[in-house]
Amino acid sequence: MATWGQTIFQNRSSPIIEQFIFLHDHIMSILILIIFIVAYLLVILYQRKFLINIQKENHNLEILWTFLPGAVLILIAIPSLRLLYLSEETENLPISIKAIGHQWFWSYEYGGVLSADFDSYMSRDTDNKLFRTLDTDSHLTMPTKTPIQIFISSTDVLHAWTLPSLGVKADSTPGRLNIILINFIKPGSYFGQCSEICGTNHSFIPIVVNAYPLNIYKTWLKNFMLLKSLKPWIFTSAMCKNFTL
Repeated sequence: MATWGQTIFQNRSSPIIEQFIFLHDHIMSILILIIFIVAYLLVILYQRKFLINIQKENHNLEILWTFLPGAVLILIAIPSLRLLYLSEETENLPISIKAIGHQWFWSYEYGGVLSADFDSYMSRDTDNKLFRTLDTDSHLTMPTKTPIQIFISSTDVLHAWTLPSLGVKADSTPGRLNIILINFIKPGSYFGQCSEICGTNHSFIPIVVNAYPLNIYKTWLKNFMLLKSLKPWIFTSAMCKNFTL
């Protein structure tokens, strides 16, 4: 998660954010090169004591200053289009989760064998949580090093499901399903917030995801399903959201 005064990217926690940072560094290197070249030419022109008025036209020079910007744009466009394709790639995966935005909380639905749903509200100050306005009363649980498909929608207004350390941001639009693919490369707790202005309490819709190694996640899933099968008559969303490792 971000720290106070941080001006750079958060720690990389997924393959897609690594590609985003690579693209950022690639574009910044090109921009710095262009800035130095333009600054050098400006200094040279300022220091010159005479002017050349004989040269009226130069076709080769015109071709050059038309071709070079195009070449620079191609150098930027190729990795950008590749990254756009990777971030939008979708396929059938064994784990699918649906995130539904509300004013002002998130609802989650596990698909597949888990088949459970719960609501996630911001923790109150009296809960003695570590991260004020960033923690929730219920966390998503996901495995690491496993592709996960998330379907995002909304029931009222526009929201945005965002996890900066994963390079994930997708709009939550009423009547529409947006699909994103995430993959944790290391375990931990990941924090995010709604990044689409959605009303009075827009800044109080946090997102918390706990990522565990696959073997621990399988243990959690097994215990969860066992509890659900033994006591189906008392299985509620409240039990679901309080069942953690």
